[in-house]
Amino acid sequence: MAGMTVKPHPNPAALLSGDFPRRFMTITVAAGQVQPAGAVMGEVTADEKYILSASAAEDGSATPSVILWEGVDATDGDVEAEALICGDVRGDKLTLGTGHTVASVRKALRHVSLFVR
Repeated sequence: MAGMTVKPHPNPAALLSGDFPRRFMTITVAAGQVQPAGAVMGEVTADEKYILSASAAEDGSATPSVILWEGVDATDGDVEAEALICGDVRGDKLTLGTGHTVASVRKALRHVSLFVR
């Protein structure tokens, strides 16, 4: 996509915790966001694009479901990016949306095999 910027996580060891197998998938990050690697994302039900999960969101994205593996600048349009969908991560390295805490995302992500330490 023209104008997109995607940066791999500068230090994967800083985000990861333990030796649990890691799995990734490509997601579409909705336009209008700049998110760092480690951002906890939720899927918007209507268009299946991802935004930073906020606990009070009413569009489906309130439930965290993936963690960005790479920083993304989607200021000028939707961007495809790699997201972690399975593995162990360090809670202190995550970027959380409004209303979320490490404890709240830990509980939600556990159901999708993402384990927050």
